[in-house]
Amino acid sequence: MIREGMESWIDIERLSVNGFVDPIKRLPELLRILLGTRNRIITCNPDCFIGVDSNFFNLLLEGMLKKHGIKTVHYVSPTVWAWRKGRIKSIAKKVDLMLTLYPFELDIYRENGIRAEFVGHPRADEIKPGEGESGKAAARARYNISENAEVIAILPGSRKGEVSYTGPDFFQAALKITEQKPDVEFIVPAANEKRKVQIEKQLADLNQSLSVQVTLGNSKTAMQASDVVLVNSGTATLEAMLLKKPMVMSYRLGALTYAIISRLVTTDFFALPNILSNRELVPEFIQDAATPDALAGAVLNLLDNKDPSLLATFDEIHHTLLGDSSAAAAEAVLDLIGKTDVPA
Repeated sequence: MIREGMESWIDIERLSVNGFVDPIKRLPELLRILLGTRNRIITCNPDCFIGVDSNFFNLLLEGMLKKHGIKTVHYVSPTVWAWRKGRIKSIAKKVDLMLTLYPFELDIYRENGIRAEFVGHPRADEIKPGEGESGKAAARARYNISENAEVIAILPGSRKGEVSYTGPDFFQAALKITEQKPDVEFIVPAANEKRKVQIEKQLADLNQSLSVQVTLGNSKTAMQASDVVLVNSGTATLEAMLLKKPMVMSYRLGALTYAIISRLVTTDFFALPNILSNRELVPEFIQDAATPDALAGAVLNLLDNKDPSLLATFDEIHHTLLGDSSAAAAEAVLDLIGKTDVPA
């Protein structure tokens, strides 16, 4: 957004929270940011406010702005279909238009009288069908990896808390994989410089040698270069699917946060490919099940047993998410505020 000429008021790191405990600990700072942002937006008097994801923060902000007569749009539906369905009544009071990435999300909003539009997933447009395989050789050349090598991309998350909980499991699993496949190579794309330092510290703490490249960003290239992806729950599972990469998904939270969330979740799956297909395409290992032994075993199974039907299913799902998502989102917003075009 900065590259497109927008002004950043707050560093996104200050809004990155994980689970229930983290927001509570940082509540004073988050409230200061929330109220300050509200005041600046009201002063700007925009035609509408578009909150992109960051549901905890943006839904509160949207509720405040709507009370001041500002139209509100929320882009990326909260997972009301997975847990805390009661939130839908609160969302109805705060949001004038919900833009969803997945078609199945529309029903729950429209059933509750909330204006909603399915616009498709931007990543499904950005990653072309077949790009995962066609770009593999170039991606490997970028990392100076042989075309014949076995490569695993490891994505432990983009937030500090995610990497803290998931990283040790993933890197211990990598060590166990090398016990059976000593020549396997690993690529770890860090979301930013802070995560890169954190990941490198975790690898150093292992006090054992791994053939691993920790890079800054470029998760797409890392996954293109790989044969299998070991990934934290979230959008990265969708990206791996769009690139047609077999994957193993894991997720771990703090004990208290997990104790709360596990009682609220109503969905059978966590990985987006599984949710979109309503069956287990991707092995999932949650909380105490996410042991290094289990993760290593699942990754080795995917390396040794190729399944063309899995990749064909990934391709089918990809096509259901295709569409000019940016244009569709823009059209829905303009329709909400009663405009048909904007100045160039």
